[in-house]
Amino acid sequence: MYWDKLGQLFEPHAIHPWMQSHAANCVAENLHGDVFRIYFSTRTKENRAHIGYIDLELKPPFTVLAISDEPVLCPGEIGTFDDSGVSLSCMLTVNNKKFLYYLGWNLGVTVPWRNSIGLAILNETTGRYERYSQAPLMDRGHVDPFSISYPFVFEDSGLYRMWYGSNLGWGSKIEDMAHLIKYAESTDALHWNRSGRIAIPFKNEAEYAMSRPFVIKEKGIYKMWYSYRGLSYRIGYAESSDALNWIRKDELSGINISPSGWDSESVEYPFIFDHKGERYMLYNGNGYGKTGFGLAILRKN
Repeated sequence: MYWDKLGQLFEPHAIHPWMQSHAANCVAENLHGDVFRIYFSTRTKENRAHIGYIDLELKPPFTVLAISDEPVLCPGEIGTFDDSGVSLSCMLTVNNKKFLYYLGWNLGVTVPWRNSIGLAILNETTGRYERYSQAPLMDRGHVDPFSISYPFVFEDSGLYRMWYGSNLGWGSKIEDMAHLIKYAESTDALHWNRSGRIAIPFKNEAEYAMSRPFVIKEKGIYKMWYSYRGLSYRIGYAESSDALNWIRKDELSGINISPSGWDSESVEYPFIFDHKGERYMLYNGNGYGKTGFGLAILRKN
């Protein structure tokens, strides 16, 4: 598999007070024809994450048709689990309701952050996403005592599968957090059973973080793209026959940094989608989305 890069699509520069910089963790939703709404996480000048979107025409020259005037979701009330920011993870339709799963940021004192997973649901009457609860949908607990992050939820013959990030610890350096991808299950996409099962282990001692998985199932094979890092993020790839036991095949991810430009230092946070017989990848480059996001297309053999 090899992805041909189509270029940088969007990078915010002080568009709104809540959209000063960054466009990370993209999710694409087809509105009609070639028009897609691309949701993403963006930041204020104080680095508080909000969720916004652009509407994009998915054909050259990939024109931005509109930019959201208001955030899709803002940080929560002071003292709640997401008062420091909200970062987009994934979107899913459950029983005809549109679910938006997100990462809620809580800045720490003894550690940099203590994150949890939240849920917002689209109110069809108002057209706004509203919090399912002021409390986290999934919080730290017995099997995840330190911090949890970016879930990807996948409906699989009536069973909801979730892959999410979890710290194995904290230390004096950020490299000590050992942030891996774990697995959970649910029958209603709301209440989740966790055993602490690690989906993808580190491949060497240089790695210390994996995040933002994306999973599809094709011809009985589960395929996962994800971000992994030692010095800087790269996009990895793994396969599984049962969604539980994974084999890393990072050499097949088919995408890497560019010689220069907006994605020359890192590539991360992939989102895969199909349109008119083509497969596309939205992804971020340098600075965890500070340079915005770009698009790649899967090369056909």
